[in-house]
Amino acid sequence: MIKDILRRIFALAKKEFITTWKDPKSRGIIVALPLLQLLVFANAITMEVKNIDVVAIDRNNSVESRELISRFKKSPRFRNIYLTSSDKDFRSKIDNQKVQIGLYINNDFSKSLRGGKQSNVLVVSDGRQTNSASIASGYASQIIQEYVLEFNKGGGASINPVIRNWYNPNLEYRWYLLSILIPMLALVVTLLLTALSIAREREMGTFDQLVVSPLSSFEILLGKTIPPLFIAMFLTCFMVFCIIFFFRVPFMGSFVLYLISIFISLLSIVGVGLFISSICNTQQQAIIGIMIFQMPAMLLSGFVSPIEDMPFCWQILTYINPARFFMALSRGIFLKGMGAGDVITNLIPMIIIAAITLTLASRTFKRKLG
Repeated sequence: MIKDILRRIFALAKKEFITTWKDPKSRGIIVALPLLQLLVFANAITMEVKNIDVVAIDRNNSVESRELISRFKKSPRFRNIYLTSSDKDFRSKIDNQKVQIGLYINNDFSKSLRGGKQSNVLVVSDGRQTNSASIASGYASQIIQEYVLEFNKGGGASINPVIRNWYNPNLEYRWYLLSILIPMLALVVTLLLTALSIAREREMGTFDQLVVSPLSSFEILLGKTIPPLFIAMFLTCFMVFCIIFFFRVPFMGSFVLYLISIFISLLSIVGVGLFISSICNTQQQAIIGIMIFQMPAMLLSGFVSPIEDMPFCWQILTYINPARFFMALSRGIFLKGMGAGDVITNLIPMIIIAAITLTLASRTFKRKLG
């Protein structure tokens, strides 16, 4: 009797293995999905902070100050050193996240060193990324201390690196985390709402009713776009309300700009979701499509690791990821009050992504209607 049970179980298991492997989509998921995630995880995730860009103002312009700056150029942790004499340019490069830290050397730097006194060097870090800011300023302090030890050689001179964290002075990790949880949670909700819509119609058998209805393919697609877009908009605004009033995270920017940014960001995600839904026949396939897109999108958004630390090819790939720009807008408007110019710069790629994905979804939908 036990033998018969085992034989039946074995036969059923064998049939499932064969059926799964013969299905091209299941075979692709089994083989391609783990390899894709392994490739992305191995290259995009890193806790190491490198390729740090620096803007420096050298008011002293002496041999000693130039030597200190050259130590940053020679360090493998740092990439580009931008020298400027303008306080406005110094602030602008940090504001626009073109650099991670800034150095400010006073005009009495060399005089203090030669006189055996203490000299201050201002190190400004971008506090919007708490972990990266802490590590980058730590690297800068280490280079400064190593330089003064070599220069000093037993004397009384010293350099005190004065650390200033802009936009998040105390490096409150909750500020950083909550400001980027908004785009992450919005991504998950919006993809689920949109990717299942058309696939659900096919699976329930109501898709044919849409085909014979007076509605055109554009009208059907528009009808599928509006509800998830406004539901996701409402949920996202509710999350913002909770973060401001319950978690006490200060909102530094314009609510109007933020609402516009949320709307366009969600529209680009809706386009991706509808495209996934248009090429899937069942909700199960749609959910798998969400998983294939969602995990790399999160990893390549800068949520786990700074984009600057990723290989160059992955940095290029992030430009087709709406989550990257949504996160930059959420963090920038929330914590530093990003201006209209910078907001538009981040909105343009998402408008392009929305146009392309919605067009592809429309064409795929029309082809299947035909």
